[in-house]
Amino acid sequence: MHRKAPGFSHGECVNKNRAEDLGNMIWYPYQQMKTMKPPYKIINAEGVYLYTEDQKLIDSVSSWWSVIHGYNHPELNQAIEAQLKKFAHVMLGGLTHDPIEKLSAKLQSWLPGDLDYCFFSDSGSVAVEVALKMALQYYMNRGENQRTMVLALEHAYHGDTFKTMEVGDDEDYHFVLNAYGKNNYVAHIHTDIKALEQAFAKYHDRLNCFIVEPLLQGAGGMRMYDISFLKRARELCDQYNVLLIFDEVATGFGRTGNRFVADLVLPDILILGKALTGGYIGHAVTVANHKVYDGFYDDNPSHALMHGPTFMGNALACSVILKSIELFEKQDYMSKIRRIEEITHREMDSFSDSRIKEIRILGGCICIEVYEPDTIKGYQQFAYDRGVFSRPFLNYLYAMVPYVIEEDELVKVLQTMKDWFSK
Repeated sequence: MHRKAPGFSHGECVNKNRAEDLGNMIWYPYQQMKTMKPPYKIINAEGVYLYTEDQKLIDSVSSWWSVIHGYNHPELNQAIEAQLKKFAHVMLGGLTHDPIEKLSAKLQSWLPGDLDYCFFSDSGSVAVEVALKMALQYYMNRGENQRTMVLALEHAYHGDTFKTMEVGDDEDYHFVLNAYGKNNYVAHIHTDIKALEQAFAKYHDRLNCFIVEPLLQGAGGMRMYDISFLKRARELCDQYNVLLIFDEVATGFGRTGNRFVADLVLPDILILGKALTGGYIGHAVTVANHKVYDGFYDDNPSHALMHGPTFMGNALACSVILKSIELFEKQDYMSKIRRIEEITHREMDSFSDSRIKEIRILGGCICIEVYEPDTIKGYQQFAYDRGVFSRPFLNYLYAMVPYVIEEDELVKVLQTMKDWFSK
């Protein structure tokens, strides 16, 4: 029985009841709680499908781009269950375990170049924070204390924590700038080589890193750009001794049509999350090359990286990551992704509407950008009624489907998008 706390007003009770109507006082992400519509309640999930009490839905966004193998995968389930019989978690402070040792060795051999040193954390945002801390301290350890600036892209999204919000360029987070004033430690540029060269000419002696979502800017609007920009970035970082960071939380594991963009252009630090665990458990990793790691490897205790998430290297997460990578390799997911891209082009290349500004396709991602946000208002329910779960934002209607999707299921997702404009 709920007991009213002393001083609890009638108005507060009313507001509490409204919140409870939305789900037991849950504060949902990216929502104005007063006006949000009740979320769809999922009672089961299997393959590419989410099940509510009255609908079977193809998940066209892979639970924020993470569920690449589909839901309730028997081999991923077994990996979790097998480790659970031993233990779920032990901290890495003074302890270690087989799953993290095997995973670190696998990533060392699997990732390109000398990206060998893995620092685990429990979310993509934290993994980016770790990377930014690494970059700053790397130069501080060398006595180059003037290198306090970060170069980033316009329309960038790197996470929801404070430093990642500063480095990002999401209008929803500009309240940070409004509260604290202009940030003199971050510069943003277009994905334009001339702008890139000008930025390095201006800031190079103050920069510790250049951080990018390579080839595909996710939450900033599914913006796609050419590999030539990243190749030039690598040259300039080498020329001016600036660390290059690839945030592949969204782009890694094939989403751009490349296994990792880091396979094409090698960064100094690589960040992975989302699909890392196949969507099973929140986990991420910041992977450094030898140059960065050696900048901390010292007799001086003050040169150590002072960071340590409680659940870093969680044994269940490590176990499912190992199995996820095995599935990715064994079932030739890159061929699956190429097929998704091929079908998407076939279905969408001839489609147009006067309200559409651009249709962008890259690997396992399609984005329809409209001129006016109101154009796609109501699409989520429209798609729900037709058996597709979608979550458009601003003026972007997009899909990032699980890689195990069948052709008829993918066509249904794409046809639902087209039907919206012809209704």
